[in-house]
Amino acid sequence: MAAKGIERGLTNYGDAGFSRFLRGAFMRQMGYDEQDLAKPIIGIFNTYSDLNPCHRGFKELAPAVRRGVTQAGGLPVELPTISLGETFLNPTSMLFRNLMAMDTEEMIRAHPLDAVVLMGGCDKTPPAQLMGAASAGVPAIYLAAGPMLTGDFEGQRLGACTDCRRLWGEYRGGRIDERELDGVQGQLMPTAGTCMVMGTASTMACMIEALGMMVPGGASAPAAFSDRLRCGVETGRAAVALAEKEIAPERIMTPQAFENAIRVLLAIGGSTNGVVHLTAMAGRLGIEIEQGIFDRLSEDTPMIVNLLPSGEHYMEDFHKAGGMRVVLHALKDKLHLDCLTVTGQTLGERLQEEFTHPAWQNVILPASAPLQEKGGLVVLRGNLCPDGAVLKRSAASPDLMSHKARAVVFDNLEDLALRIDADDLDVRAEDILVLRNAGPIGAPGMPESGSIPIPKKLAREGVKDMVRISDARMSGTAFGTIVLHISPEAALGGNLALVHSGDMIELNVPERRLELLVDEATLETRCQAWSKPEDATARGYLRLHLEQVQQAHLGCDLDFLRPPTHTRLA
Repeated sequence: MAAKGIERGLTNYGDAGFSRFLRGAFMRQMGYDEQDLAKPIIGIFNTYSDLNPCHRGFKELAPAVRRGVTQAGGLPVELPTISLGETFLNPTSMLFRNLMAMDTEEMIRAHPLDAVVLMGGCDKTPPAQLMGAASAGVPAIYLAAGPMLTGDFEGQRLGACTDCRRLWGEYRGGRIDERELDGVQGQLMPTAGTCMVMGTASTMACMIEALGMMVPGGASAPAAFSDRLRCGVETGRAAVALAEKEIAPERIMTPQAFENAIRVLLAIGGSTNGVVHLTAMAGRLGIEIEQGIFDRLSEDTPMIVNLLPSGEHYMEDFHKAGGMRVVLHALKDKLHLDCLTVTGQTLGERLQEEFTHPAWQNVILPASAPLQEKGGLVVLRGNLCPDGAVLKRSAASPDLMSHKARAVVFDNLEDLALRIDADDLDVRAEDILVLRNAGPIGAPGMPESGSIPIPKKLAREGVKDMVRISDARMSGTAFGTIVLHISPEAALGGNLALVHSGDMIELNVPERRLELLVDEATLETRCQAWSKPEDATARGYLRLHLEQVQQAHLGCDLDFLRPPTHTRLA
């Protein structure tokens, strides 16, 4: 019988009895006695940080989790790990997602824990923690920070960070002044919590609830609501039950559960980042998600959630409208209902309740009358992206879905910053902006720079959207006709590296095509002249990242962290 609790994974001094004795002595130093040590030990992985404002509420939420663990007869122990605050990390938080996953995995594996509560929320934190937990194989449950409440400026309702981007665009275009910008800045993020639109944080929370790794309602309860504290207590109690039943993540995070999560991603108009993160999470369990499944399921998954940036409402409205409970009921006939969840019930058992769609609200629509007939994301193929690219059609301009125009190329982020606002930039409103060397290797870390700003001289003329193409990512809070995750990236010699300004590019979303309209002979000549950029100064984790990171269509995990594939979702 496997050891449990304080007996699990004894530190090796060459004498197991001494190891147990010494561990008990140090636990007594912490104020515990043998009665405490007989209980299931529940690790609470708290990612609070003074540089992660999204997690500001964890000082109040963590005690709620401890209360739930104690009520259920467990022993709560709180541990820190790396914390990823989206806007405070250079060059991008995505560079450190896999480092956080390694930290989480090793801290779970190294400590005597019977189950873990993973407290996170800000964008890269949820996938990092679940990737680590999936690899460690110890019972785990997720607890999100919860979204912020909306702000207000002169009667205008505000939400991070879709309105951040929208109003910054207005400022660049000269339509609001410094005074208004300063007033807006103080009201965009009025409470603790993650972005209150359907950005990456909210998308990940919704997918994790659909995946079965979160208690019902945990995806949407705002950080400032008492609902979030009650969710923390319930999560603590559920963690003890998971420990007692020894339900490891692999029993919940199955291929069918990932398919459920993909359905939800499409139905909520979720972030394109969800494609990369879900793929990486599945990969840790030997499940390969082929990008075509996102497109295939998108064709018969209605988009039913009316939230910014694809709609008009905010996460607190989503929560008040019923949250994921309503979404799951609306999609019920398309979901795998036999999937186990952290509650110990199957998804089908959770949805057996008598249910009537809340017709009094227009935030979550019935599947029979959706916001859009098809899911929010599409996958493109073509000579510019033979391994795929992603576009969020729910946040794009319909008149740009079929577009052929000349390319205006930026070689890297520095080049973009230097030239995008130059008055002599040769650019027209109908052109296609191309950014390269912003992928997993080229940037490095694949930053959220894919939502290339509209050149200032066009913004002043009132231009608000253009086709933009890159091997970068885009914040889930952003909007526009933006092609992302081009694979292979330019830094590996993909055709994106061979585009010249003035080349014609064709985007055809109905046919799922993205083509560089240059003949093969010319491309071959350009390819022979291209050389791979090298970073001779890379050391430490950055060097490991550059040597091991996979391409976007595989989830951007580190190759050596993924087990062999045994199941393929396509």
